[in-house]
Parts: sequence; structure tokens; C-alpha cells
Amino acid sequence: MSVLKSHTPDTQSEDSVVKKANDDIMGDTATLEAQGTAHFSRLGWKRLTVVLIVEAIALGALSIPSAFATLGMVAGVITTVGMGFIAIYTSHIVGQVKVAFPEVAHYADAGRLMMGTFGYELIGAMFALELIFLVGSHCLTGAIAFSNLTNNGACSLVFGVVSAIILLLLAIPPSFADVAILGYIDFVSIMLAIGITIIATGISYGQASGTVAASNWSAWPKADVSFSSAFNAITNIVFAYSFAVCQFSFMDEMHTPKDYVKAIWALGSIEIFIYTLTGALIYAFVGKDVESPALLSAGSLMAKIAFGVALPVIFISGAINGTVVARYIHGRIYKNSVVRFINTRKGWITWLALISFITIIAWVIAEAIPFFSDLLSICSALFISGFTFYFPAMMWFILLRKGKWHDRENLFLSIVNGIVFVIGIIVLVAGTYSAVVDIKNQYQEGTVRGAFTCAPI
Repeated sequence: MSVLKSHTPDTQSEDSVVKKANDDIMGDTATLEAQGTAHFSRLGWKRLTVVLIVEAIALGALSIPSAFATLGMVAGVITTVGMGFIAIYTSHIVGQVKVAFPEVAHYADAGRLMMGTFGYELIGAMFALELIFLVGSHCLTGAIAFSNLTNNGACSLVFGVVSAIILLLLAIPPSFADVAILGYIDFVSIMLAIGITIIATGISYGQASGTVAASNWSAWPKADVSFSSAFNAITNIVFAYSFAVCQFSFMDEMHTPKDYVKAIWALGSIEIFIYTLTGALIYAFVGKDVESPALLSAGSLMAKIAFGVALPVIFISGAINGTVVARYIHGRIYKNSVVRFINTRKGWITWLALISFITIIAWVIAEAIPFFSDLLSICSALFISGFTFYFPAMMWFILLRKGKWHDRENLFLSIVNGIVFVIGIIVLVAGTYSAVVDIKNQYQEGTVRGAFTCAPI
């Protein structure tokens, strides 16, 4: 008995220590959970608009004038405005799904609701690939900018690596509310770059010809335009309205998700205005020889100034795509762990490793497909066709529609979403074919440099 009595206090003491330690661990975990949730729930509709602008208005604006040159002024304006309103509508569907199903944190989660595990994996893979391709396109644009600024003063591979490093550093902040702060710099950057390009081309070609009417722009498509060239121009415009791909991810940080309507209308209206004005004016000033990205058409000196001003938008907009895909992958790996909030040592180590890996893959893509318009066309055809068109149409039919599709109250929207679905499939099939044909033709004609070479881009 004396032995038992002598050990009982020690045993109780050990138990209490273990219990206290467990309580501390649970307390720490709960605190980290609360801190993480608070940190990632700070986005209002105004900041959402800014983040969407950062993600959306960048490379798209730089490709629009060359699309106008291929399609002609009339078709260019109609396509730009029409695609803009379709993108606003499909983005509205995305927002409705997020409000109706708050657990949807990324586009892949919507895929699970529509098609189960298969949909989750398929759309998740498309989501990741699309965003990595976007980072790659910004890496390529950064290399083009540095080459232009330095008169090809170094191996283009070096410029690509420098661009990748900058994209990596800017993608480190994991919260979209934090990125929104950079968004104001981003927006000013792209507007100044576009403005400089428009003014420079207007002055240059006005002095050369004496009148804008004397430039060789046309209301109609090029006489010898091929199907692949025309559809590549269309997919470049589609690319400019790709903001729906990240909308679930951004809305997941909103403190009032229902306010998304204000954000998408603000963004959509701004995009339609900027893209139409940019495409029409630069095409009118430069004519059929307008280059892609459009900043290259401003003349040697002004192109350097425009590229210098555009550097923030090139890298900030590219980095946010890396942040979005990393958040998706990181959150999926650590779904039931506090590590997903990236506020622990392990969280930061895994986050930095993942961002680095994504950036390396994006750099490889940029070097493997070293031509701007076709890289955008591939992104549009393979991925944006789904995220902006046929997936939202499917969401309406599967997740939002109440009653039969041919019911009186559903018939109009059924027809609208059916048309949007068909547009998406056409962009997928015809766009992919056109991009492949154009890439093949350019290699055969020797009009682009080879992959992974030091030659100027």
C-alpha cells in the first residue's frame, strides 16, 4: 500500500502535465486557426475589383490591337464588346454558385459539385495548368520587355530567368488582400503604358501620313487571312476576359461574398472600355503592321518607355496567378491541417518550395513556346474556353437551374446558356487547331526563334 500511495501523486502529476500540454497544443492550434481564418477573410468588393483587375487587365490589353488588325475594325469591336458582356454574365453565374455553395474555395470544387471526383480532378488539373501557363506568358513578356529595354543586351534566356525570379518574389505573399495593395500600382502601370503607346503611335503616324485616315487600317478582315489566323485573333480577345478562372479563389476571401456583383460589373465595364479603345485606336494609328504585344508598335524610344512603365503590371499580374495556383495546391495538400494558413514554420517552408516549383515550370513553358500571341491562344483554347464559357453554362444547368430547362421561367436562360456552352466548345476545338497550325507555320517559315536559345525574342 505504501508503494501505491507513494506513486499515486507522481502519476497524477504526470497526467496533469500531459493534459496541460495537450490543452496548450489544442489552444495553439485553435489560435492559429482563428488567426488564419481572420487573415484570409479581409476582402471587400472594392479590393475584389482591384484584385480582379490585377489578374485580368494585363497581357490581354497588349494583344488586342493585333487581333483588330487581323479581324478588321468592325469585327474587332463587335467581338471585343460581345465577349466582354458574355464574360460578365458567366462571371455572374460563378458568383451565384459561390454564394449558393460557400464551401467552394476554388474552381475545382465546383467541378466536384457538377461531376463528382472526376470533375474535381479534371477541372483541378485544368485550373492548375491554366494558371501556370499564365505565369509563363508573363515570364515571356518580361523577357521581351527586358530585351527591348536593353536592345537585346544579353542572352534572352538570362532575361527569362530574371523575369521568373521577380515573379517568384512577388508571389510570396499568400493573402489576396495583401496583393490588392500592389493592385493600385498595377492598374496605374497598365493605364500609363497603354496611354503612352496610344499617344506615341498617334503622333508618329499622324506626322508620317498627315492624317489618321491615310493609315492602312481597314473596317474588314485582311484579304488573305486564313482560318487559323482569324481564330487566333479571336482567342486573343477571349484571353483578355479570363478573370472568371480565379473568381472562386478570390471570393473565398471575401467577408461579404454577395457583394461580388458590384465587382464583376465594375471590372467588366472597365475591361470593355479599355480593350475596345486600345484595340481601335492603336490599330487605327498603326494599321495592319501593328505588333503583339502592342507596346512594340510605339517606336524604338517610346517602346522602351512604355515597357519600362509596364514592368509592374507584367510582374504583379503574373505573380498573382502563381499565388492562386499555389494556394489551391497548398490548400489541397494540407486541407485538414493548420499548415494551410501559412502561419507556421512548416507552412512557410512548404509554401516557398511550392511557389518556386510553379515558377520553374512556368519558365520552362515560356522558353518552350517563345511567341506571345500563340501562347495566349493556347491558353484561351485549352482552358479559358472552359472557365469562361462552357463550365459556367454547365453550372447553371446543373447547380442553379430550378425545374425543367424548358419551363417557361427557364427557357430564355436555357437558350442563353446553351449558346454560351456552344461558344466555349467552338473556342476549344477551333482555337486549339488554329494555335497548333500557326505554331507549325511559324517554325517552318523561321519567323520565331527556337526554344531555349539565346536568340532575341
